Amino acid sequence: MNSRQLQLDAFNRLLDIMDDLRAKCPWDKKQTLESLRHLTIEETYELGDAILNNDLQEIKKELGDLLLHIVFYAKIGSETNDFDMADVCNGICDKLIHRHPHIYGDVMVADEEEVKQNWEKLKLKEGKKSVLEGVPKGLPALVKASRIQDKVKGVGFDWEEPHQVWDKVQEELQELQEEVNVGNQDKMEAEFGDVLFSMINYARFLNINPEDALERTNKKFITRFQYLESKAGELGKPLMDMTLAEMDVFWNEAKKL
Repeated sequence: MNSRQLQLDAFNRLLDIMDDLRAKCPWDKKQTLESLRHLTIEETYELGDAILNNDLQEIKKELGDLLLHIVFYAKIGSETNDFDMADVCNGICDKLIHRHPHIYGDVMVADEEEVKQNWEKLKLKEGKKSVLEGVPKGLPALVKASRIQDKVKGVGFDWEEPHQVWDKVQEELQELQEEVNVGNQDKMEAEFGDVLFSMINYARFLNINPEDALERTNKKFITRFQYLESKAGELGKPLMDMTLAEMDVFWNEAKKL
């Protein structure tokens, strides 16, 4: 049996199990599109963690969890005759074919950038009024800023050189400092947002994913702080009773590790 057939058989097995669970399991029978939503978001973040940790076995597990949710939504949709798994698959297949005329048509592209520009143009032809319609409102602000900047770049609204973006970062930092000196809280918040937005833009020019970069720093901080906690525990001394100078000794040890 070839690899493709094994994959199809495995997917059919999952569809059969989903049918059984929906018919027989009290918990699965109760679920709705709305009740699954927050669980799906959690599973997506767990997959993201596994990817950042480069844990391939965990990635495989989390992909399974996410696939289960997709199958679950399709099963619920089939019960009201709104859509089923075939509709979901055919829908994305049709979209991919339409959005890749350089593969399935006679359009020529020079590089990845032209592919992205064509993608956004095709979306507008499909009836979207704004290139920003595809940015979900519920995205975390950091991710949303990245997607906004990526979307507008696709229609040519972008800086030309990295140094121009860095100059903008410096300009926004100066404006923030001016508002800090004045002490207007609302304006400080507005300017701080501008600094973050410009830094995210600069990250894009450096081919850095700001979400991944920040999470990498979060993980690094957690590791170092937990080392500090463990050393304080070995001394039998609560962190609150330690001076900053004493904490710095262990913090610097953690940095070396």
